[in-house]
Amino acid sequence: MKFTVDRAVLLKALAHVQSVVERRNTIPILANVLLEAREGGLRLTATDMEIAVVEDVPGVTVARAGRTTAPAATLFELVRKLPDSAKLELDHPGGDAQMTLRAGRFDAKLSVLPVEDFPSMTEGKLPHRFAIGAATLRGLIDSTRFAISTEETRYYLNGIYIHAAESGGGKVLRAVATDGHRLARVEEALPEGAESMPGVIVPRKTVNELRKLAEEVTDEIAVALSDTKIRFTLGAVQLTSKLIDGTFPEYERVIPRGNDKILRVQKKDFAEAVGRVAGISSERSRPVKLSIDRNHLLLSAASAELGQAQEELDGDVVSYESGPLEIGFQARYLNDITDQIADTVEFRFSDGSAPTIVADSAKPEALYVLMPMRV
Repeated sequence: MKFTVDRAVLLKALAHVQSVVERRNTIPILANVLLEAREGGLRLTATDMEIAVVEDVPGVTVARAGRTTAPAATLFELVRKLPDSAKLELDHPGGDAQMTLRAGRFDAKLSVLPVEDFPSMTEGKLPHRFAIGAATLRGLIDSTRFAISTEETRYYLNGIYIHAAESGGGKVLRAVATDGHRLARVEEALPEGAESMPGVIVPRKTVNELRKLAEEVTDEIAVALSDTKIRFTLGAVQLTSKLIDGTFPEYERVIPRGNDKILRVQKKDFAEAVGRVAGISSERSRPVKLSIDRNHLLLSAASAELGQAQEELDGDVVSYESGPLEIGFQARYLNDITDQIADTVEFRFSDGSAPTIVADSAKPEALYVLMPMRV
């Protein structure tokens, strides 16, 4: 295998694929990237056995076709530190010989591992196929991933549940995530071809890698899936992932239906006030108390060691017409949800101990549920 390529072109592709490689693993080949030089260009592949990223690299001049594997992190760091305008030559004569990387007067030799040891997880039938706009997919991820659970024992909550659902008499594509303390549910128009898709749980790591790749895409992203695997095609990049083998809980049962006490508050003023009041305590789990009365909101927090803080909001910032109410929420959870809202936050309460619905007045397709804390 022998080819030449601009440093910037190879660096961009390596950045995409090497990020899925686990730095610490017990299988040496999984630390490597597979390089395949052939007529038509170069293909890079990296995997951790749960996710695989494959990218076809443009602008490569192949002098000798062939395949090898090289340490992904090391190759990426070497290419990253070379001059921006460098022209790179990568040469591997075959067998157990080292791969040479040359750029001007720079010369490095990298150990390789047999191509035969490199696992493939991109095979298999994916019968359900549809396309979704890149901006739409980014929105679904951004509006839900903050609520993904990190508790490994509840593995079925360690991802975003994506499925076709009924909403208002029509079919929608719905994304849901929950960690038991808060729930995020967002929906978009159902893409053509997604009507018969199974409900799938896309793992947290896959979600984060997909979000990074989707940042560079402006047109549609092709999606193909089965009951066990999903593939996203983003231009020259393919991300294939195993799905979480578990049953997502019946989330509709935890969404309250009778919350009739409505508080509307300007997002910017509310978020800034929460941040200031919560600053009295260094404990991430300490609650912020909301004391609500007619068109008036008092936020407060206290720490036995540090003191207490409070801030009032009223006037044009707050709208509330129901009876007095006191309720507490963890500050970080409040901020995670209000970060998704553009201008006006709408809280729908039942009482001070029941789950609260949080919504964006301008975005009815997004809904959040937040569990209160004792204050």
